[in-house]
Amino acid sequence: MFNKDRWREIIEVLTTNVWRTIFTAFGVCWGIFILIVLLAAGKGLENGIKQDFGNIATNTMFMWTRATTRGYEGLPKGRSFEFKVSDVQALRDNVPNLRFISPRNQLGGFGGNNNVVRGIRTGAYNVYGDYPEIINQDPMAVTSGRFLNYNDIREKRKVAVIGLGVKNDLYDKDEDALGTYIKIQGVNFMVIGTYKKNNSGGGEEGQKEIFVPFTSFSQAFNRGEDVGWMAITANDGSSISQLKENIVDVMKKRHKVHPEDTRAVGYFDLYEQYNRVESLFGALKAVAYIVGILVLLSGIIGVSNIMLIVVKERTKEIGIRRALGEQPWSIKKQILMESIFLTLISGMVGIIFGSLVIFGINSLLDSVGPVDMFMSPSVSIGVVTGALTILMVSGLLAGFIPAQSAIRVRPIEALRTE
Repeated sequence: MFNKDRWREIIEVLTTNVWRTIFTAFGVCWGIFILIVLLAAGKGLENGIKQDFGNIATNTMFMWTRATTRGYEGLPKGRSFEFKVSDVQALRDNVPNLRFISPRNQLGGFGGNNNVVRGIRTGAYNVYGDYPEIINQDPMAVTSGRFLNYNDIREKRKVAVIGLGVKNDLYDKDEDALGTYIKIQGVNFMVIGTYKKNNSGGGEEGQKEIFVPFTSFSQAFNRGEDVGWMAITANDGSSISQLKENIVDVMKKRHKVHPEDTRAVGYFDLYEQYNRVESLFGALKAVAYIVGILVLLSGIIGVSNIMLIVVKERTKEIGIRRALGEQPWSIKKQILMESIFLTLISGMVGIIFGSLVIFGINSLLDSVGPVDMFMSPSVSIGVVTGALTILMVSGLLAGFIPAQSAIRVRPIEALRTE
């Protein structure tokens, strides 16, 4: 390994026909380059889509009511009903492994037209009546003041936490929002905090929401004990997907819904959707590995073929070395080292070019701003280490057949070769 003469011979062999060496190395270089770039692109797409989830608790389902499609216990088909606050305790009593249950009410709907006024400024925002637990299910960074607490719930305080997007719309740039009042559908609420969300790409639209205590929301907007919908999160180690059937059954029994009515209780299983995204990116990663390794394999085959040609060209030299007493293993080791060296150098060049491309893409994204569904393409050190390991093994395999061919050369026959 550390024999200077051996390394001098390796360099001499590879530089004797420079263009042949370059074209041979290109196959390996291109294969590892494709592997690195495909994995980085897949990671960038994964980062972009997962950014939309932000830090939201993915082991969560959202549940709401719809009109019944079947009559039951004397009640007609097409009946509407609402969840109640008491349903929360019923779920806790009947369904194990539930971490958070947040009943919610909402004004304006998604992109709704509810009127929020402050002074002469107005805006249309989603307004939520919530319990303090919602910050654990839909995490947000409180940038000033505080979030809702249970004193607000018990005392039905008319207080509000507003997003930075709301603050930017209703307040001057350097104006302090804390302690001021906003009017939501004619009802005054005092601002006690501002927040910024990490999901929705970090964009301002994700910050244009207002959170008020559930109890004061119900009182101010005449909702009584009604619950518009619920956000339900399972304990760590439990899957909400496995619990949702039990959850829905409990709600059907409490509200006299036919057990086989599959439409009356609507739900969205975020955990299931997140797992589908995870499976998709797992498949994309597998495709990237398969394509990259197949391209790399074609380059390795090229290295093996060229090494066979090199051995053929050096038949007389090998014969002389054998005649002078050099051991077969020494000749075999020489061929293997030449193959590994060529493969490793080619692969490292491919890794360098791949890294430069990734760096260039990240620099471009930094200059033009965030791109929907794509951000921060990268590959881990583990991938690079794995690639180098593959290259070493591939170099051994590429040189094995030529090395075997070299040691089969009989000295007397080699010396006759012109």
